[in-house]
Amino acid sequence: MSQPSQQPRPRLDARGAVDLSALVRPTTPPPGSPGGLDAPAAYVRDVDQATFADVVQSSTQHPVVVALWAPWSEVSQQVVADLAALAQEDGGRWLLARIDAEANPQVAAAFQAQSVPTVVAVLGGQPVPLFQGAYPREQVRAVVDQLLAAAEANGITGRVNAAPAAEPEPEPALPPLHQAAYDAIERDDLPAARAAYEQALRENPRDAMARAGLAQVGLMERTAGADLRAVREAAAARPDDVDAQLAVADLDVFGGAVEDGFVRLVELVRRTTGEDRERVRVRLVDLFEVLGADDPRVVAARRALAAALY
Repeated sequence: MSQPSQQPRPRLDARGAVDLSALVRPTTPPPGSPGGLDAPAAYVRDVDQATFADVVQSSTQHPVVVALWAPWSEVSQQVVADLAALAQEDGGRWLLARIDAEANPQVAAAFQAQSVPTVVAVLGGQPVPLFQGAYPREQVRAVVDQLLAAAEANGITGRVNAAPAAEPEPEPALPPLHQAAYDAIERDDLPAARAAYEQALRENPRDAMARAGLAQVGLMERTAGADLRAVREAAAARPDDVDAQLAVADLDVFGGAVEDGFVRLVELVRRTTGEDRERVRVRLVDLFEVLGADDPRVVAARRALAAALY
């Protein structure tokens, strides 16, 4: 007999709140963190518009290979990783400058980059186009060897000063009540986590992190052990049943279908009155707290809610 499908328990984030990362729009992970580029190494630098001129100037001493990449492009990240490995192999004969093309559009425009990855060398301050798009590592090796030969022919044979390894920054300590909530969630004690966040808010009603944590714990409590199929079937069969619609909206938001959950509840506000309407409004506001006021989906849903109410 098959078991009912249930929502998995989420992880915790570094702040001690519930890690509902699936609800958040993707951002560029910092170098060295999961999902991001490798941390800068001895002959690999992360360059932006402010530091780009210094890198160009250094090309009078040694070759510089500029790799324009983007967080959404796995191909560009692979090319950057291959270049970084080759830079380390060559022990300072050239410098790899990694540039996020989306974060530094003016630099990308200066290289006339139409796509990522775009790889350009700089020799003696002058750009030398190398390649665009996916390139097997052995072909990248051949391109770099040709670049080094050209640099030697032009007397550019200096070495890159190896950058010291960056020390990882320690995680900031959590306030005691937040740490207590974090520990409670780790041992699957949601009532204790709720109590810790509630106490934090009693002590400081402006504690936005505690307010968000409390909303997240509430969402976890409401979805814990939920039978996904049964909840969705009930909502489909009873579109005007407030409890059924609230339950499936929670599952939508918890599972990452944030817009679906918000639209469902805004439409329910339009169809309800009195106490039922107020229950739905309060649940929406609580779910807004889970994501944060600055999330674009929250901003859009707030506008829709206001229109539905007034």
